[in-house]
Amino acid sequence: MAETDTRTLDTVGATLRYDVRPGTGADERPLLLIGSPMDASGFTTLAAHFADRTVVTYDPRGVSRSERTDGAAESLPEEHADDLARLIEALGAGPVDVFASSGGAVNALALVARRGDLVHALVAHEPPTAQVLPDREVALAVCADVHATYLREGWGPGMAKFLAVTIRKGPFPANWAEEPAPSPAAFGLPTEDDGSRGDPLLGQNLLGCTSYRPDFPALRAAPTRIVVAAGKESEDTFAARAAAAVAEGLGAPLAVFPSHHGGFLGGEFGQQGAPAEFAEALRAALEGGRG
Repeated sequence: MAETDTRTLDTVGATLRYDVRPGTGADERPLLLIGSPMDASGFTTLAAHFADRTVVTYDPRGVSRSERTDGAAESLPEEHADDLARLIEALGAGPVDVFASSGGAVNALALVARRGDLVHALVAHEPPTAQVLPDREVALAVCADVHATYLREGWGPGMAKFLAVTIRKGPFPANWAEEPAPSPAAFGLPTEDDGSRGDPLLGQNLLGCTSYRPDFPALRAAPTRIVVAAGKESEDTFAARAAAAVAEGLGAPLAVFPSHHGGFLGGEFGQQGAPAEFAEALRAALEGGRG
């Protein structure tokens, strides 16, 4: 197997690093695996299950190897979508297939709404956009509070609130602000503020991602085949509820994938999903769009 080729791409306000793993099979359509703010390293296990295909991964702007050059403190899905469009065009291989996870799924929806000609099939796994939820106003306020807590108190308290939000089942109650703040120590997080405010999740991407409103008319009109998926173990969590609402907005059934929000992980970041089963479900979803 040919070695991974790491490349650099200058976009508006950022310099991206991305990796191309040549495949061993006859399928000439690249498979792009994207997250946000998760970088390329999170797809190591999943990529290995698609060794027959050319697999492309990248670090989103402001994350890991991809530096921001504009000095901005926050990133929007539209900016990520422009980065992805430029990356796909740089590949010069025609429309690609895309698996997009979490914030990457939100960015991929923004990409397809703008440049559906660049994406043959998209599997959007648990896009956490609050705008599509019936409790959207409360959900948006909760996300804003997580961001404000991070800016005010630091990474530990902010991440504790974020984790509590991601594992919560069902709609957010109107009196959510009266609930006691979760303890960082309960999640094994630091309680002291180290003064840094450069976290790509809590600082850069949280507000833009969760407040993004999918352009359903543009998505339905795009030539892209879109599959929206959620993990079986994620049922009724924020991201899974959002996925179900996005699927409904597209007039399509929600695909249920094995495991949870990080079901494709095989030990990356200390998390374990069911990567073999997940890859099988992903391959079936992508092959459903052949033709």
